[in-house]
Amino acid sequence: MDNIRKKRLLWQLPFLTLLIVGTVLIIRQQQSMPYRHCSGTIFGTFYNITYQYDEDLQELLVSRMQQVDSALSMFNEQSIVSHVNQGNGDIPDNETGRMFLNIFKMGMDISQQTDGAFDMTVAPLVNAWGFGFKNGQMPVPQQVDSIRQFVGYQKITFKPATTKQLLGTLVKSDPRVMLDCSAIAKGYGADVVAQALTEKGIKNFLVEIGGEVVTRGISEKRLPWKIGVTKPTDDTLHVGNELQTVLNITDKAMATSGNYRNYYYKNGRKYAHTIDPKTGYPVQHNILSATVLCDECARADAFATSFMVMGLDGAKRILASNPDLMAYLIYDNHGKNGVWFSPSLKDKIGK
Repeated sequence: MDNIRKKRLLWQLPFLTLLIVGTVLIIRQQQSMPYRHCSGTIFGTFYNITYQYDEDLQELLVSRMQQVDSALSMFNEQSIVSHVNQGNGDIPDNETGRMFLNIFKMGMDISQQTDGAFDMTVAPLVNAWGFGFKNGQMPVPQQVDSIRQFVGYQKITFKPATTKQLLGTLVKSDPRVMLDCSAIAKGYGADVVAQALTEKGIKNFLVEIGGEVVTRGISEKRLPWKIGVTKPTDDTLHVGNELQTVLNITDKAMATSGNYRNYYYKNGRKYAHTIDPKTGYPVQHNILSATVLCDECARADAFATSFMVMGLDGAKRILASNPDLMAYLIYDNHGKNGVWFSPSLKDKIGK
């Protein structure tokens, strides 16, 4: 019996040696492979991407972001969302069309979950208040009520196609309904870039588009990626960048929404730029900043926006029914910054 065991061990030793040597070589290759960086502008904002790979992938990554732009950008007159707003609701059966429909369906689902706090048709109200903030003339109630007639996620629906050329058609109950995907597009763009990197077999990367982030693996310092959460201050000039905290994040997506740099004072009252789609007026609660983490940056982006509308208690209700979501919420606690965060986020908060 002992001889049989010895023979088995002798047969296994070469394989074990090969396995150990192969593992060491792979680790050395990973450690020597450079981290590459690329940056630029997309969706009217900046992107910064870091990834560990032996080839420059900027051309590929930019092309993927441009596909998202062709699907979701209101500033691109040839995008699908622009065509929808111009009256052509047909969604082509191609990669760009599938991107658009994916985000439309996700947005509508989150609208239902949040009882309309997230609403991709809210742009006309945002524009009315935005112009009011700029010229000091707030919209009058009659104007708000008029715009509300064509704002509401229920006023646009998807009808599946009966032909091969189309995925389907978006149908509006009022031709004035406008679709705006800006509160989810940056997060989705980060997801698309992350997917492209993953398809290349890349294990370590950070994708950041306009503050929305997706991470995998570890940083150049061989540590988890660290992402700062900006401390809310009344800083309309955007010169202050003091951090409230740092989150140790890997294999997660993160998005942040905040009111603290977008506000207007009139008659001693502070108006936030976040508009409640249901009332048509700026939100009047104490939440200052919502940071959301989950597996998809598009979802994190949309829920962060929703929480700014719903406030602290509403955000907690959504978090309780969506265990995959984690949040770091900063609110005004009698003139000081108060913080609430998901219990599952505790071990990710850096010192």
